[in-house]
Amino acid sequence: MIPVNEPVISREAKQNVQKALRTGWLSSSGSFVKQFEEEFARYLGMRHAVAVTSGTAALHVALLSLGIGRGDEVIVPAFTMAATWMAVMYTGAAPVFVDCERETYNIDVKKIERAITQRTRVIIPVHIYGHACDMNGIARIAKRHSLAVVEDAAEALGGVYRGKKCGILGDINCFSFYANKIVTCGEGGMVVTNKTALAKRARRFRDLCHTEDKRFIHDDLGYNYRMTNLQAAVGVGELRNIKSYLTRKHEMAKTYKKGLRGIPGIRLPATKSYVKNTYWMYAIVIDEKKFGMSRDSLREKLKQQGVDSRDFFYAPEDQPVLKKIIGKQKFPTTKYLSEHGLYLPSGLAITSAQIATVCKKVKSIQRNNQ
Repeated sequence: MIPVNEPVISREAKQNVQKALRTGWLSSSGSFVKQFEEEFARYLGMRHAVAVTSGTAALHVALLSLGIGRGDEVIVPAFTMAATWMAVMYTGAAPVFVDCERETYNIDVKKIERAITQRTRVIIPVHIYGHACDMNGIARIAKRHSLAVVEDAAEALGGVYRGKKCGILGDINCFSFYANKIVTCGEGGMVVTNKTALAKRARRFRDLCHTEDKRFIHDDLGYNYRMTNLQAAVGVGELRNIKSYLTRKHEMAKTYKKGLRGIPGIRLPATKSYVKNTYWMYAIVIDEKKFGMSRDSLREKLKQQGVDSRDFFYAPEDQPVLKKIIGKQKFPTTKYLSEHGLYLPSGLAITSAQIATVCKKVKSIQRNNQ
């Protein structure tokens, strides 16, 4: 089986974990946590980075730091991983969904303003599958309506938008270090900002809101979102290899493009001229009529032939937990992508030969089904 994701763990990461184990500092008090925060902030050119337990925790902490709570509304893309809108719900605020663009899968900026109400406080753009959103357009809307921007760059570490790195373009921004991310800690996340007051609040919320004067006295509802020293040790090692990892991601995308180009009914990822895509996952869309079978049938046949894959994110109208929130709203572009899209094996450990095998199997399945 060619897995949908198999990470690469660098020599530096393994050495750091051994060092952390030898010191006996396994918890968040270990030195690698601060080192990871400092080196991550330096990589992005940001003043503050706050390590947390996951990308979801990063979003939650970012929203709490902005004072988001019950009665507020937060605009989120309809096409995104559930963590984005769940983090909004954790605060008591309501997610307001906006459909996506058909080409990049990112939030459709032209539809954002019609979703804004008097209760709207934040916009959360998500760089889907590593392709940056139209951040200038979003920034203009946010400024016009006095809204904060929380940039969800979980899938776009190392990506670039108009010459600037993804994850530095909002008021407070979030990353994930889940096992399938370009830089991984197994689990983990980071909140980054240039605003000292927000960073201070983020550090308090991730550590149970102890008072400054006396530990174990809590003046607000905090959360145990502290990253461990072992996770940070992995992160420090992996971050030092990010340049080679991004190069490998682009090589993978080129190999897939060459191998899949010209197959009827397959739409390959698009990349705008002003974006440097990370190709976090190599995502394709199946036109059932032209390809000759459905996305689900292709997935099943690939699985039978030893190739793993994943469906795209599902539309809000298909999420039972959102029924009371969205009512009868529909998001047609998100719905279409959720029914026709899948991503192919995209982990950093995959070889060019394995990618060629995947492409050959897709071709063979399509050809034999004609």
